[in-house]
Amino acid sequence: MSPYLRYRLYEILPGALTWGVLALGTILSFIKPLWVIYFIIVFDMYWVFRVAYFSIFLVLSWRKFQKSVRVRWMPQVEKKTGWKELYHLVFLPMYDEDVHVVRTTLKHLAEGSFPPNRIMIVLAGEGRKEDHFKKVVAEVLPEFKQAFFKFWTTVHPVGLPDEIPGKGSNLNYAGQIIQKEIDKLGIPYEGVIASTFDVDTVVHPEYMAYLTHEYLSIPDPTHAAYQPVALYNNNMWESPAVLRIMSFGTTFWLLFALARPDTVTTFSSHSMSFKTLVDVGFWQKDVVSEDSRIFLQAFLHYNGRYRIHPLYIPVSMDTVRDDTWWKSIRNLYKQQRRWAWGVEHVPYLLWNFRKKRKEIPFRARAKQLWYQLEGKFSWGTTALMLLIFGRLPLWVAGDEVRRTVLFQNTPHILEWLMGIAMLGLIISMTLSLTLLPPVPHHAKRHLSVIMVLQWALLPVSLLLVSAIPAIDAQTHLMFGKYLGFNVSQKKRATYA
Repeated sequence: MSPYLRYRLYEILPGALTWGVLALGTILSFIKPLWVIYFIIVFDMYWVFRVAYFSIFLVLSWRKFQKSVRVRWMPQVEKKTGWKELYHLVFLPMYDEDVHVVRTTLKHLAEGSFPPNRIMIVLAGEGRKEDHFKKVVAEVLPEFKQAFFKFWTTVHPVGLPDEIPGKGSNLNYAGQIIQKEIDKLGIPYEGVIASTFDVDTVVHPEYMAYLTHEYLSIPDPTHAAYQPVALYNNNMWESPAVLRIMSFGTTFWLLFALARPDTVTTFSSHSMSFKTLVDVGFWQKDVVSEDSRIFLQAFLHYNGRYRIHPLYIPVSMDTVRDDTWWKSIRNLYKQQRRWAWGVEHVPYLLWNFRKKRKEIPFRARAKQLWYQLEGKFSWGTTALMLLIFGRLPLWVAGDEVRRTVLFQNTPHILEWLMGIAMLGLIISMTLSLTLLPPVPHHAKRHLSVIMVLQWALLPVSLLLVSAIPAIDAQTHLMFGKYLGFNVSQKKRATYA
């Protein structure tokens, strides 16, 4: 079998698995409805177990989060040996974001508790938007250049070979330039902690201090990636309800995953040793999901000796709000599909695990592959199984099946199981209220009530702007219709 054909088979696998299960469930609903009824009862019981499991770890992480954000971390850092030899390097890739967004991000980095004179900034622009980038640089550079130890700007050229235009290729280009600058300064790579933030990211005032404390506290810190909690609070109050629900869903998924760090990769904004970036050759320039791929690159390079270290502290970003409700929903769909395009990691791992089967223990390979494959499969199928297969066999079953005791009791069993699962929704709704930013002066009074009522939209949201985009991404990969990097439009209200 040729290498190309083998890799294509790996790419087909996730989509074929998802479509195969959905097709089988639909066909069996008509010809063997009792089989599907038995399956959906067992699946709902499994789902109730997962909701309980999720809720327990979510609450545990939330408690750690609430504790961490109240700590003044810089005095703790000053007790650590060697902190004065550490520098922070912050990559801020941008496209066409407003200067107000960039200024807000830089302002919070400069005003944090960690000394900004030990922070280096890389504002990485795109050649496709070079004129806009130059205007932004002309405004922010005079204001912030003296605030930080170094403030570099790079412009990612258009049309470089063997790359997909987007965040990953921009960071790859910027990383190689900055490596030369670090070499000129004579700073050892182990002494530089690199953070990659979307340019709309507003860090907690204690983020850099907390990150420094953890870097100096754990064993083998260069073999760890540091993952904070992603909030989407910058424009939360102006965003449509569906965007708010999905944003909280992302935050809760990450909180849950951080309680079990061996099950997660880096996501969105994160930090790692600059040595790791150099060792793996920086971010891959031909992938869309560069934020999670960089973790897998390191996992493979270090033969499985690479891990996630949780940071129970927030970084806040924008939702994909646009000028109109419909544009916002469209942006959300595209963002979810781009995130779901992380399914490209499945063939990547299958391909490289064949090469690394002697270097990486089987258990480590199996766990990483399982979490990637099962996660993408569940993303695309769970909502459909719960909302459709829980009803379809009941609608199409013949009279003989309808007379069975199981058929007559199934609606009550499913209702009872979903009632138990609702406890997870209540927990999520309650925790979401504790994570909201302060109510802005322009917000309508009834909006606080809507923040509770909006959770009724969760089932529809999980289907239309979560499961379907995930299936869309897997189907594109299955047929070799590769997605490029779409830039998520994020707009704040003019009063924000």
